[in-house]
Amino acid sequence: MTASFLYEAKKGKIMSELRFEWKNMLAADLGEESCVPDLLGERILQNSLKFYLDETDEIYEGYGKVADSYPYRQRNNYKRQLKEKQIRTAVLENNQLKAVFLPDYGGRLWELWDKNENRNLLYTNDVLQFSNLAVRNAWFSGGVEWNLGIIGHQPYTTEPLYVAETHTDEGEPVLRMYEYERIRGVTWQMDFWLDDDCSYLKCRMRIVNESTEVIPMYWWSNMAVPEYEQGHITVPASEAYAGTGVECRKVSLPEVDGVDVSDYQKIPRSIDYFFNIPENEPKYIVNVDKNGKGLLQFSTGRLKGRKLFSWGSNAASDHWQEFLTKDAGRYVEIQAGLGKTQYGCIPMAPHTAWEWMECYGPAYSEELTAEIYDKSFEERKRYITDYLQKTQLIGKLEEELKKTKKMALTEAELITPGSGYGAFRKEYARTGHLKFVKKTESMEKWEHFFETGELHCPNPDTEPDAFWNGEEFLAYLKKTTLKPLAPNYENWYAYYHLGILEFRKGNDKIAKEMYETSLKLRENAWALHGLACLSIHEGNKNLAALYAQRGMELKRHCLSYQKEGLKILSQCEAYRAILQQYAVMDEDMKSIGRVQYYYALGLVKTGRLEEADKLLNSEEGIVVDDVREGEDSIQDLWEILNHELYGGKQILPFRYEFHAN
Repeated sequence: MTASFLYEAKKGKIMSELRFEWKNMLAADLGEESCVPDLLGERILQNSLKFYLDETDEIYEGYGKVADSYPYRQRNNYKRQLKEKQIRTAVLENNQLKAVFLPDYGGRLWELWDKNENRNLLYTNDVLQFSNLAVRNAWFSGGVEWNLGIIGHQPYTTEPLYVAETHTDEGEPVLRMYEYERIRGVTWQMDFWLDDDCSYLKCRMRIVNESTEVIPMYWWSNMAVPEYEQGHITVPASEAYAGTGVECRKVSLPEVDGVDVSDYQKIPRSIDYFFNIPENEPKYIVNVDKNGKGLLQFSTGRLKGRKLFSWGSNAASDHWQEFLTKDAGRYVEIQAGLGKTQYGCIPMAPHTAWEWMECYGPAYSEELTAEIYDKSFEERKRYITDYLQKTQLIGKLEEELKKTKKMALTEAELITPGSGYGAFRKEYARTGHLKFVKKTESMEKWEHFFETGELHCPNPDTEPDAFWNGEEFLAYLKKTTLKPLAPNYENWYAYYHLGILEFRKGNDKIAKEMYETSLKLRENAWALHGLACLSIHEGNKNLAALYAQRGMELKRHCLSYQKEGLKILSQCEAYRAILQQYAVMDEDMKSIGRVQYYYALGLVKTGRLEEADKLLNSEEGIVVDDVREGEDSIQDLWEILNHELYGGKQILPFRYEFHAN
């Protein structure tokens, strides 16, 4: 399928083009979403730092952090095996640039080609290989990822967005992608276009808080760029906030502990550098190779932050770089955000729209030559800053942001829909131009509930079809459920959802009552999962383990439930129960790396060290598909065996090296 939208300039010549194509790629199977809600959460490195900062830094550390991804489910059922798939792309092209987007994977800008040099300015992975780095687990490296709402790689990073097309006042085609972010309750919109004969991709971003509350807001445009040999970055800053995964300190640039960190190949360990750009300096970042060829990103003033992330140069760093790709090689991330760092959100006022523009294009020009990029960090940033000020590129972009306001508020032609949840939000004038669609049978059932108060009552064998959040939803569900004559008074499914919402509010006693009522009406694995999580929260590990095991019995052939059950049992230190549950699992499940890890953990903790050793130190070993960034579990387990069986004499295998900090 190929659709093209060509627009004629006033003088009759063809300008830029927007088309939709299919691209053959090696991709892993993303798998189904988890069947249970995310009530226990995943570790997010940015949420556990100690800060050593000045009283004037104001980086809002910790503001707006969340413990889990609810109401989104975890994406934790992917595999590492690759197979060729057809992936839909949206392509914007003029005579200077070709930009390729993945609208079904968070709208990621996947490739950006400088046609004059026949050069991709981004790091584009040769595969879609998922790993556990996002707030919902599954994440993949490459391109430019758009992260908003909550700290981390965002909930929609592997999901389809709404895709539409419109055009600028000059007739240039505009690719619009948008969605409704459910944790913050905001609508976000991205408009992309290429002006005729322009060497920069224009990106116009818009986030709208329609509520009456101040909310925490987060945005970082995450650019994967090649880790060039003798390459370096340039940014107009003299200091940075350095985050090691343990602490955050302010450092001077470019040398940190004797290393010029703008020369990223010299950075020893995994680290974030958030550059503190002065208020009056232009907001940009550059990555080039030894010949001065690469990417320049600049923006209007609202996008004030810039960042460098490097995996570093040790064994674990090398392993992560290999784990995320096939043959595409190494990359670093340069990023641009609303705040000074990613360690906190920014307060967003009620009834507010935040807008800005970003540009992506070649870093080299007649003025920005290889000679300039061969200079010192201080000289480079002076030359690039002078160039941007002389050409007024950012000043013109600020004007274009204002000029394109009308276009951004104009309804576009919908090409494909995203999720159905945005159709249930309250409609306001600021976002009325965006069309949201209730596209599934499940959403139609929930629409019936919102219109009549009568909630569908599925067979408990069927996994829950949707999860909701918010005080208004909770109040409406209570109103339609708790009184004897209410339409959902004897509906197990209604009480299950009430249990979740009360638990998340911290009302454990009420949540327990709701879950238990759900079970009395119909025994179901879902309320058992809720009770297991509640019991962990209350510190009753024995009871949590019992609930988890009964739920696993009811959902014996459901992989995501079994994995969640093993996770709960491990947190309960119920190691013999882990071995019992593993023994009756389907053989296919026993081959899953995460399941094998829990089995090995059970073996070690019950003293069956030789059996664990055969598993961990076999030729294949254990490959945990969804090993978490910052997770040392598989490494720690191997170290225990090494100490107990071999007196600590063996060397940690490369396949278990994941601690890059």
